[in-house]
Formats: sequence, structure tokens, C-alpha cells
Amino acid sequence: MIPRRGPRPLPLHLGLASLRAMLALTAPMPPPSSAASPSWNDAWPRSKAGRAEAARIAHALAAAGHKPEAFRAAVLRRLMTQDGGFLGGVLAYRRQDAAPAQPEMPVLWQDGGSRVLDYGGAGTPVLFVPSLVNRATVLDLSPERSMLRHLAGTGMRPLLLDWGWPGEQERRFALADYIARLDRALAALPGPLVLAGYCMGGLLALAAALRRPERLSGLALLATPWDFHAGEGQEGATVRSMAALAPLLDPWLDATGTLPVDVIQAMFAALDPFGIAAKYRAFARLAPGSSRARLFVALEDWLNDGVPLAAPVARECLGGWYGRNETMAGAWRVDGAPVLPGAWRKPAFLAIPARDRIVPPASARALAQAMPGARAHEAAAGHVGMVAGSGAEAALWRPLAEWVASL
Repeated sequence: MIPRRGPRPLPLHLGLASLRAMLALTAPMPPPSSAASPSWNDAWPRSKAGRAEAARIAHALAAAGHKPEAFRAAVLRRLMTQDGGFLGGVLAYRRQDAAPAQPEMPVLWQDGGSRVLDYGGAGTPVLFVPSLVNRATVLDLSPERSMLRHLAGTGMRPLLLDWGWPGEQERRFALADYIARLDRALAALPGPLVLAGYCMGGLLALAAALRRPERLSGLALLATPWDFHAGEGQEGATVRSMAALAPLLDPWLDATGTLPVDVIQAMFAALDPFGIAAKYRAFARLAPGSSRARLFVALEDWLNDGVPLAAPVARECLGGWYGRNETMAGAWRVDGAPVLPGAWRKPAFLAIPARDRIVPPASARALAQAMPGARAHEAAAGHVGMVAGSGAEAALWRPLAEWVASL
């Protein structure tokens, strides 16, 4: 059995579970008479919608002859049951045996801590470029859920750029340095090939493709953000607020030269603060050893084995992308040259996940709209589900293979 620390950061998720109960315990219910003009007097501060909902509940309780105190007690009992389910799911996850290790793939090229792995297959070579903040293994998750091993049998030759762990050299890297490393990989690999970037890797792939179009026959951008201010409602506000965190993160960036994994995980958790607990409650209800349980464990092992982000890259992403939305504004430059999607003149395939919290669909669609002639594919999945979920073959693997074959 391997030691597991997830879900990371565990103190944050335990604290959020406690916060729900505290809010339920301390937020007073307005009397029915306050429905017309709810007041904040002696009340926990809430939004207008929250006060209206509290008033609706108070009216319903009064109409049925129930005391508000009894309702609050019932809510607390329900929350305690849910928290118990969350803890049970965490313990069940930590008791799982390690999945069998995937066979090592041959290394075609290496530079610093980064390698290009060859997944075999006959046909068009496709170089997959993952994000910098998670392990590349999400594209080769398990024997049952490996996008790359599946695609190797569909008339293409998948190659994977594994960025690796940022060492002393990479901790000084800016985005341009990583793009230059990708540029060197393209120069060294057999071509022409298709370049396929996933999430943040899509932005790096786009910038590299515009520098070396002669090496490529096509460009695939999977769940790639472009308009970083495109989110709607609270979700969009949370994404935009990440830019304001940059000055607060300076102590970590200066001390370690990176943005640590737990800080990155906490920022992602802000997109859905109570989502982790709900996910683990659902896992606790799964049959041990079932295919769904194995997939959950494999995904959580990947998520909790994250990679820190080089400090210069973290500052560029938070300030330039999330803060100033430089991609959408046409102001993102690499070595002085603007990264303009409309300058790409060869075939392009853009996969837009329909249920994505990390990259809202509107953000990815903005990139498709900026690339005339690109094929936009709406994937019926989430950000991770499109590459490694139970429905990934239909959502992405098959459409991507068909597009590559069409080249």
C-alpha cells in the first residue's frame, strides 16, 4: 500500500466542511414578517438572494407549523452525516492498493528534466503537450484509461512531452523558456507531425506552432483557455480573483522558487469549494474494486501528485493571463512576437469540454473563434473527463483520431 496525502490540501477541505456547519449554526433565520424587507440587523451578512431564500424557508416552516430551531437542528444533523461520509471516503481512498505501474516508454529526446516518450504505433506522429502544473501521466492514466495507448492503435504514433519536475534550472524558467524547450523538441523529432496541447499546454503549443509551422501538419488544442475573463457568475469572479493573489504568494515564490503544489491545489479548490467533499462522499458509496472506484483512485492519485510551478511562470500566468487577459487582448508576447491564433494557416482541431470549471467553455470557444477554419469539437465531458474519464473515448479520443486520419 502506498502512502497517500490526498485530497490536497487536506486541512483546507476539512476546514471547509466545518465552515458549512458553522454557517448553518450561526446564520439566523429571519421571521416570516421580514420577507418583504429583509434586514441584516443582528444577522450573518448574506447576499440579497441568500436573504430571500432564508425568508422563503421561514415562511414555509411557519406555514407547516415547524419551529426554525428544529429546522436548523435537522440541517446540522444532515451536514454531520455528510461530513462523516466525506471522512469515510477519504479513509477508503487512502486504504486502496497502488495501481500496477504502467510500462516505461522509450525516450526519444531529453532536455534538462523534460523528456519525449514514444508510445509506438504506425502513422502520423502526434506530440502531446500537457500542462506544467500536473503530471503528464493523465494522458496515460492506467491500463484501462490511457488515451495515448489507445490512440497508438488508431493509425497514429503518439509522443508525449513529459515536462518533469522543475529542478534548479527550470525554477528560473519563464514561459518563453518552456516554449523554447518545446521548440527544440520539434526540431529534433521526425516530422512533419501534429502538435496537440492540453489545457495550459495548448497555449505553449500554439506559441511554438507559430514559431515552427514548417515542422507541423496540424495543431490540436484540447481544453485550451484563451479568454481568461469569460467565466460567468461566481465561477468567473473566482477565476478573475486569482490575479489579485499574486502579491500574497510572493513569500512562497521567493522562498522556494516555485508555486508549491498545495497552493496550486487550493486555488483550484476555490472554483468549487465544496466539490471535493461531495466527490469523496460519492466514492464512499461505490463498490470497492469496481471500475468506477478504480478510475476515481487513479485520478485522485494523479491530482494529488502534482508539480510545482516555476516562480516566473506563476507570476506571468496570474498577472498576465488571469489579471490582464493578455491572450484575449492580443498582448501576450513570446520573445517579443505576439501570439495571434489567426496567424495559424494550417489545419486545426479545437476540443471544447462542455462541463469544464477549470477552462470555462466560453474561454475555449474564444480561441476557436480567433482561428478561422479551425474545426471546433464540443466534447460532452469535463476538463479531465475528456482525456481520462469513462466517456473519454466517445468525447475526445475517437473524434481526435478521425481528425488526424483526415490529414
